[in-house]
Amino acid sequence: MIYPNDYNALKGGACRLLTTADPPAEGQSPHPLEGVHEEEVVYQNPLLFLKIWEIASSIPPRPLNAWHWHYHKEVEFLAVKEGSLGVQTKHDYEVLGPGDVMVLGSSQLHRTHKLQEGELRYVVFQLDLARHFDPSTMLYLHSFSELTQPLGKLNYIWREHAEVRQEAYRLILSILEESQVQHRGYELAISSSIKRLMLLLMRHDSRGVLGEPEESEQARLRPALDYVDKHLGEKITVEDVCGLLNLSYHYFIKLFKKSMGLSFVDYVNYRRIKTAERLLLTRDLSIMDVGLEVGIPNMAQFYKLFKRHNHCSPKAFKQRMRSESGPAAIGVNLL
Repeated sequence: MIYPNDYNALKGGACRLLTTADPPAEGQSPHPLEGVHEEEVVYQNPLLFLKIWEIASSIPPRPLNAWHWHYHKEVEFLAVKEGSLGVQTKHDYEVLGPGDVMVLGSSQLHRTHKLQEGELRYVVFQLDLARHFDPSTMLYLHSFSELTQPLGKLNYIWREHAEVRQEAYRLILSILEESQVQHRGYELAISSSIKRLMLLLMRHDSRGVLGEPEESEQARLRPALDYVDKHLGEKITVEDVCGLLNLSYHYFIKLFKKSMGLSFVDYVNYRRIKTAERLLLTRDLSIMDVGLEVGIPNMAQFYKLFKRHNHCSPKAFKQRMRSESGPAAIGVNLL
């Protein structure tokens, strides 16, 4: 992907620095496994766990091998507005034109390049999908956890269903606009569009890439999920939940990971940090009190878990989200 060296448009919109890699000098041809870098995605809003921006390029096209391979843990959507964009992954190469979209899975190796003279304009939308599942939709997390296949395998949907491609394109541009304008309730609009994108993929996945856990497994785990929410401020052990479900320890942890796409301990920590985020923004509590409220009395552990999920400390999170200026607006990066 073509990255600008100047990220001033994102200033103030993240809790950690972004590392970039400039393309090699003309004539260099890095081996596909060399010059790979892991991109640390800077979220423009810590509560939405996403970054979206438009790239406009008027520079002459360069060969694909003039650009580094890279990856990131976030899922990425591309939407081309003008020109032609070539996208290479480990197994495929696709050419995207105006109105085309593409999805790249978490940590999926890829690189892109401009194919022809003239203007190239496209939208890059990166997000942590797992953060957009609430208790009512958590059972669908398994489908998007990429345990067996990357989400990039879903790109056949855009080719087979023009109307789905058009709707996905519209949703991505709508998310970009909402992020730029930031009218009241823009977070609701963005969250709704993200869920709509996931629903489009799920309902049109005729090849079963997403898969789904058995309904009986979902129903069997529901008491465990309810138990976690009711006892979030207390000590929660796997043994307690096993007793509730009358399952053995080893069977339960395997069933939970298979059905939910993450371990039981990771799920409990996820729910605790999500609740902590809400408390930091809605109640006048000290950070220590927030940790106690969500069942993490050890402050070192609370800070460690919070930073793992938000890439910043609880204090930085609270200050940023309560600042009068709000998250930094984003626009168009010109190359």
